[in-house]
Amino acid sequence: MNHTEQTEIARPAQEGGQPMQPPVPPHADGPRPGSGRSALLLLGCAAVVLGGLGAFTVVSRIHARAQLETDTLENSVSTVSVVHPKREPQQIDIELPGNVQAFEESPIYARANGYLKRWLTDIGAHVEEGQLLAEIETPELDQERNQAQAAVAQAKANLEIARISADRWQKLLKTDSVAQQDTDEKVATLHAREADLNAADANVRRLNELTGFKQLLAPFAGIITIRTVDVGTLITAASGREIFRLAKIDPLRVYINLPQAYSQMVKAGDEATLTFTELPGQRFPGKVVRTAGAIDPVARTLLTEVDVPNHDGKLFPGAHTMVRLNVVSAEIPVTVPVNTLLFRNEQGMQVGVVESNSTVRLANVTVGRDYGTTVEIVHGLSDGDNVIINPSDSLENGAQVRLFQPHAEAAK
Repeated sequence: MNHTEQTEIARPAQEGGQPMQPPVPPHADGPRPGSGRSALLLLGCAAVVLGGLGAFTVVSRIHARAQLETDTLENSVSTVSVVHPKREPQQIDIELPGNVQAFEESPIYARANGYLKRWLTDIGAHVEEGQLLAEIETPELDQERNQAQAAVAQAKANLEIARISADRWQKLLKTDSVAQQDTDEKVATLHAREADLNAADANVRRLNELTGFKQLLAPFAGIITIRTVDVGTLITAASGREIFRLAKIDPLRVYINLPQAYSQMVKAGDEATLTFTELPGQRFPGKVVRTAGAIDPVARTLLTEVDVPNHDGKLFPGAHTMVRLNVVSAEIPVTVPVNTLLFRNEQGMQVGVVESNSTVRLANVTVGRDYGTTVEIVHGLSDGDNVIINPSDSLENGAQVRLFQPHAEAAK
C-alpha cells in the first residue's frame, strides 16, 4: 500500500468530522503500556517465594534439631521388659528318682561244715517261712556228736561212782570211822562229776544245734534271688560263703533323697506315685512311711522311704523308678524367672524393680527353691512389682528406664 491509498482510507474519517489518529507502527521503539506494573508484580512474587523457602528451611532445621534432641534423650533411656511375680499354688509336685529294694532281704549262710547233699529251690522260686532250701552232709559233725554222747555216758558213770563214795564216807563219818577231810574230798569229787556231766550235756546240745543247720530253712516267706552252690560243693562255715539270698518283695521299699528345701513338707502317710520306664503308662500307688530324721551333710538331702504294694510280683527289687510326691507348702511363695536375677558380690542376690515414676530400684531378695526355669523368692518381692527381665550388669538404683510396649512397637 502506497501513501495515496493510506490517504484515501483516512479520508472518510475526516469527512465525518472526527480526526483520525495514525496507527502505531507494530515495531515502534519504547515500552508498551502496563509493562512496568507486571515487572513489579513478578519481582514481588519472587520475593515472597524466596522468603517462604527461607522460612521453611529455618523451620525444618529447627524441627530437625528438636527431633534429634528428643531421639537422643530417648536413646539414652533404656527400654526394659518386665514381668510380675507369680504366686505358686500350695500343692507342689515333686518328682525324684528312687531305688527299689526288697522289704526284707537276707543272705543265707551255712553254719555246719560238710558237702552240699542236695538243693531244693533255685532262683525265682517263691518259698514259705520254714521251707527246706537245701541239705548239707556233715560226716565229721556226726562223729563229733557221737563222741559227745559217749562223753555224757561216761560222765554219768563217774557221777554215779562219786555219789556212792560220797554217801558212804558221810555215813562212816558219823561213827568217826573216817576223817572229816577225807569225807569233804569225796563230796567235792561228787560235785565235780556233776559239773562234768553238765558240760558233756551242753556239748551234746551244741552239736545237736549244729546238726540242725544241716538243713537250710527259709527264715521268712519270699523269693530266692541268688544260689551260689551245687551238689557236692564243699561247705565251710567259717568262710562266710553265701549259699542263697532270700528277698521279701511284697511290699517293696523305695528310697528317695529329698532335697533339704522340701524336708519340712513331707510327712509319714503322704501319698506317692511310682512310674517305671519299662512299664509305660502304668502308675503304682505308694505311701511315705518314714524319713531318716537327719539331713545328709554332704548331699543336703533327707533319706525318705516309700512303701509300694507288689501283690502280683510285677515290680522287681533293685529297679530304678521315678517317685512323684504331692506336698503342701506352709506358705504360698512368689516365683520369678531365673533370668531376672542379678548377683553382686557386695549386695548378694538382687532383682531390678521398675517404680511408678519409671526409675529402677535394686531389691535384695532371698531365694528359696529352684524350679529350673523359675525360682522361689522367699523375701524381697510382692505380687505387683515390675521385675526387669534380663537386667544389664550396669543397672543402678535410680536409673531412668522405659517399659517395653509390644503393641505400641507393633503399631510403629
